[in-house]
Amino acid sequence: MTPQTISEYLNEKNIPYTERGNELITKCLFSSCDQDSREGEAHLYFNKETGQYDCKKCGAKGNLLTLKKHCGDSSGTPRTPKQEFSVELMEDCYQKLPLGIRQYLNARGISDETITRFKLGYGTFYRKKWITIPIKDTFGNYAFFKLRQDPNFGDDKITYPKGVSAQLYDWENLSKPGIDRLVLCEGEMDRLLLESKGIAAVTSTHGAGTFKEEWAEHFSQFSNVFVCYDNDTAGKKGAERAAGLIAELNAPETHIIHLPETLGAGGDITDYFTKHSGTTEELLSLATPYPEKIDPAHFSPLSSQDLANILNLTIKHDVENKIAAFLCELSAYSEDSQFNISFNAPSSTGKSYIPTEIARLFPEEDVMELAYCSPTAFFHDAGEFNKELQGYLVDLSRKIVIFLDQPHSNLLAHLRPLLSHDKKEINIKITDKGEKHGLRTKNIILRGYPSVIFCTAGLQIDEQEATRFLLLSPEINQDKIRESISQAVRKASDSDAFNAWLEEDPERALLKERIRAIKQANIHDIKIDAESAVKEQFLSQCKMLKPRHSRDIKRLISIIKSFAILNLWWREKEGKTIIANASDVDEAFKLWAKISVSQELNLPPYVYDLYQEIILSAWKEKNDGRSASFEDITGKLGITRQEILQKHYKVHGKMLDNSLLRMQILPMLETAGLITQEQDPNDKRKILIFPATTPEKESVEGNSETGGGVKDDEKLAIEMAVEMLGGTIVESGLD
Repeated sequence: MTPQTISEYLNEKNIPYTERGNELITKCLFSSCDQDSREGEAHLYFNKETGQYDCKKCGAKGNLLTLKKHCGDSSGTPRTPKQEFSVELMEDCYQKLPLGIRQYLNARGISDETITRFKLGYGTFYRKKWITIPIKDTFGNYAFFKLRQDPNFGDDKITYPKGVSAQLYDWENLSKPGIDRLVLCEGEMDRLLLESKGIAAVTSTHGAGTFKEEWAEHFSQFSNVFVCYDNDTAGKKGAERAAGLIAELNAPETHIIHLPETLGAGGDITDYFTKHSGTTEELLSLATPYPEKIDPAHFSPLSSQDLANILNLTIKHDVENKIAAFLCELSAYSEDSQFNISFNAPSSTGKSYIPTEIARLFPEEDVMELAYCSPTAFFHDAGEFNKELQGYLVDLSRKIVIFLDQPHSNLLAHLRPLLSHDKKEINIKITDKGEKHGLRTKNIILRGYPSVIFCTAGLQIDEQEATRFLLLSPEINQDKIRESISQAVRKASDSDAFNAWLEEDPERALLKERIRAIKQANIHDIKIDAESAVKEQFLSQCKMLKPRHSRDIKRLISIIKSFAILNLWWREKEGKTIIANASDVDEAFKLWAKISVSQELNLPPYVYDLYQEIILSAWKEKNDGRSASFEDITGKLGITRQEILQKHYKVHGKMLDNSLLRMQILPMLETAGLITQEQDPNDKRKILIFPATTPEKESVEGNSETGGGVKDDEKLAIEMAVEMLGGTIVESGLD
């Protein structure tokens, strides 16, 4: 039948209109907006070809179908009455199963006995033909159909009723007595095939990534659980997640079955039996324990120097930077002791190389490396829609997140509560522009905590971010650059040989294995057996306390705990809790002494080093050798920006960007109280830079600014910060 046109329908309803080009124009049919229009004037426009309309006065929009509905007519396309699910409908579909569909199921390895036992059927739904798979709820009652497309019309579409939550298919296997082993697979067809071969199996009805945390406890009765998902990315990630949840029970032996890669991407259990002609025992022989059992007997205690030596294989110099970055990434494997790092330095200095190279030591699934990223892109990419929570769940727990470039400022703002560990789960509402519905509000559930490393060429840091990060900058000395060039040449000359050499290094391989073993240990908490030692040593280094010190002490404690995690097999243990000892405290303070100066000043080390090596050095050179009497008359001489640029070129062999110096570096140094800027009295167009203190006073004992003692209320704040860290510090006799 030829579809009715808009002009035919208007004529049928005796609605007068005028025709102008490709448009039909009539008075508005949806409101009284045309009552005050002049004679011959109308505002409802129809597209003659598509039937779409738009009232230019009241804004009514739609098409021929919505017009018919408004006029009380049917849409012209009779719909199949919706069939409510029932046991009677299930039986009716089972009785109507065609012979051809039965033979199709048999060819997939599903026996007639299995078809009968699980009441597989056939029916028409949504105006299409489907194989029906009845699904039971947790109480054993049939609840809905899982539908698979009739293979005569395709073999890749499956669906289920809108609004139903994921179920396990079939719950009865979790309560049957006498079952020793169980297979968790991906897809109803795979599960039915395994049942046909006498293997007890279950699957989630909603796909690879929908295994619920609360389901895991139902697997505790089995001696062995095998997880076998499809050979694609979603399947491999889903298998790791499900196996991890079940393995946490410490009851069943958990295994992951790795299907042969010869099955291709997306190959599944059905492919294994029908194409690969595999057997049941051969399938189970492909399983490996999860997590892979690692014997810590061949590990030995590691000091910070030992760690630096291993990392030196690929990261030359930058001793404190690479140790801090490694400990930051390792802290992800704690419950709430993660800390964050910001690498701030100009481009081509290696600020992103250090964290990404270290990340290669960690399991790939635990690392997220992101370039510039907006909040919407991040939440959609990192999150999964959770029907129970009615929003996108972004679970960053025990994850390492590395931003290779400055993310959108709104994203950093959204992440601030997680970065400062204010709350482990926060709700965020964002607006997302849809194709049809304009701006829509979406619920985001952020769950943490992650370890975050932020790499940026920008030197200016918002106060909100500066207090949430350790500020680091890569070294840029000649020795480091020379060794880096040598390594780059070696790698580029024969990358395969270089990578083979790297992976064969025994200490590096042992460190990677050590990290996997630390992850398996699933440490929840770390206590510190040296409260007084930590408190007194930190306060002794802070001659003038600042608000940021209450956060710095938390970072220092996180570093102590990270050293304890690194050597957890030689620490006292209480279940999932380990006790950091005096050596961990000493190692942490040794590292802190090297990096704390710039933290005190809220400056990236690159900026502080530039002040020491360039600005202060140029100022000294200009004032050294002047007679005391002449200096009494003129005072100390300031230096110009041009003199700073010339000194930088002399030291580093390249020009410093003038706008970077003028707009970022000098204002930051002035805010930190290290310099003052004054007009040249002889030439008002020039600005002179002076160190705020004399060189003799510039040396800051204990890595803090000069002046003042510890105020009682500020000291009390630090002591409270130490004592409030989740009850994780216990008293010892180290004070």
